[in-house]
Amino acid sequence: MKRSERLVDMVKYLIARPHTLIPLPFFAKRYGAAKSSISEDLSIFKKTLAQQKNGILETIPGAAGGVKYIPFMGEEEAREYLNKLAAKIQDPDRILPGNFVYLSDILGSPEQLAKIGQLIATTYAYSKIDYVMTVETKGIALAQAVSRYLNVPFVIVRHRPKITEGATISVNYVASSSERVEKMELAKRSLPAGSNVLIVDDFMKGGGTLTGMEELVNEFGCHVGGMAVLCETQYASQKVVDDYQSLIKITSVNRVHKVIEAEPGNILKQTNFNRF
Repeated sequence: MKRSERLVDMVKYLIARPHTLIPLPFFAKRYGAAKSSISEDLSIFKKTLAQQKNGILETIPGAAGGVKYIPFMGEEEAREYLNKLAAKIQDPDRILPGNFVYLSDILGSPEQLAKIGQLIATTYAYSKIDYVMTVETKGIALAQAVSRYLNVPFVIVRHRPKITEGATISVNYVASSSERVEKMELAKRSLPAGSNVLIVDDFMKGGGTLTGMEELVNEFGCHVGGMAVLCETQYASQKVVDDYQSLIKITSVNRVHKVIEAEPGNILKQTNFNRF
């Protein structure tokens, strides 16, 4: 195998396995090459990632060491993307009854989900997340995108039990959108005790759904490692959560005048981009 071919295959292998420690001897055996040659190849990949600000290649020394690819979005790219996303969301045709905003096309776009997933994963790249949690149904694609870049499983909280999931644990919560008491539940087998859980959702008004999932995490004897939402609203009543990250903040929705005002959320301020 030529060096260029080996390098391409190596990059593809690492990118497909984010946050996974790969020993150098594995690559040496895979390509029939000396460790010194493998180290040179990895140095090229590491330098390219640093220049493009599109990921981090960590080297862990020692007998049990190796290399690990960390998906990471640079600050300039993140800011540019969020500005474009905010402009896209300001389309007045997105206004729905109840001052909701249509987001299904964004959550159904592989390109948009890849960007969103990578950006949220950047924020929690070094938080040692074990699971990503969301509630059905709009948040499922979002959770899958984030879990892909963190390389951890995701679990889905249900409003009604599924016979295929066995016994469940349920909690009651106050839905911010309707101010009614509702129930959500999760299969008992979903989360091992002690897991560090990242909660994600597509849309947040007051944060009632997030607090419901937080209570579920506590019921499982787990820890909430963070909360992230695609969109938050500023015009809603007082929020019941304050420690969260949002990609987009919708400051106002006016159905009469058909105006949506949106801007990048707080995720840019709360993400450490100095890893580069």
